[in-house]
Amino acid sequence: MAISNDLLSSTLYSIRDGEVDELFQKVAFLDNAKRYGGIEYEDGGIKIQRPLSIAEHSQITNLPTGYEAVNLAVKDVLQPAIYEWADFTAPIVITKKEELENKGEKAIVKIVEARMRSVMGMLRRELNKQLLRGNSTILTTVNTLNGDVLGGFLEAETKTQQGIAGNTVGGISKQTYPVNGWLNQFADIQGNFGTNGILGMQQMAIQANTVTHMGEIQCVLLSEAAMANYRRALFAQERYINEKTLDGGRMQLAFGGAVVEQDLELGFTYNASTGAAPLSGYFLNFDGVKLCMHKDADFAVSPFEHVSGTTARAAQLYVKMQLIADHLGSQGLLVDGEVYN
Repeated sequence: MAISNDLLSSTLYSIRDGEVDELFQKVAFLDNAKRYGGIEYEDGGIKIQRPLSIAEHSQITNLPTGYEAVNLAVKDVLQPAIYEWADFTAPIVITKKEELENKGEKAIVKIVEARMRSVMGMLRRELNKQLLRGNSTILTTVNTLNGDVLGGFLEAETKTQQGIAGNTVGGISKQTYPVNGWLNQFADIQGNFGTNGILGMQQMAIQANTVTHMGEIQCVLLSEAAMANYRRALFAQERYINEKTLDGGRMQLAFGGAVVEQDLELGFTYNASTGAAPLSGYFLNFDGVKLCMHKDADFAVSPFEHVSGTTARAAQLYVKMQLIADHLGSQGLLVDGEVYN
């Protein structure tokens, strides 16, 4: 007896939510984005548009007597940052040959489940690689927010160097508008975490926290070596270490009010104006960086249908998303923190 398309489709629908939850749970960037409000859902639109404040809207008038004329001059200070959507899909396919060779509904359902998990596993790996390194060969339309092709989604340069380089994010040049909201923070540990690590992290967090009205750093992602160095530095300074294991097996420390997690995609070598050095970590405030998802294409699955001209049946997993910035100055990038001393 043939297995119906409805049965295959209902199998996908039944496991879809759990697979999406696991994808987010196993990727530190995505899990923390979800936890701290960094996932936003859009109704549609050809492009995503966000306002960037490029100057002060009005002037302050001092009133020593109370009779002074108020300066009512105002400026149009909002510049739209515009982002293209990233669309991608992956099929889940089963052939007539496979149906005949795997007797019974349970066997067929297990094949569909295994293929869905395989597709989600691939998306998890490639999405994390593109978000943190910018070097996925598959999800190339998902933004890096550094405006160039050096890797990573923040620029591995000082704010002055970012302004000189003039890279463009969301269609807005950092050279034309070198404002706090469009220049990310940067700290170079110079290959000596024992001496410079915690101090550099503290200074960068202070800079990120003071240039924005969007709150404070919520999450720090470190490479494997930088995470080990951070833990070692805490021991050396006899600081309390609050370590816990999260669902999915991820280990978590704390840095002030922020969580600190390890991601194996970090620690890669970048090349910038300061020279070649490992990218050791990100300081993230998800009030300023968002992963936008289309509400009707957030890992949506279509029903199974026969594929014309073949004996196969296929469903589609469809995603429409983009990484965007509201305030890059509230984010930070840590480099050359792989060696303790």
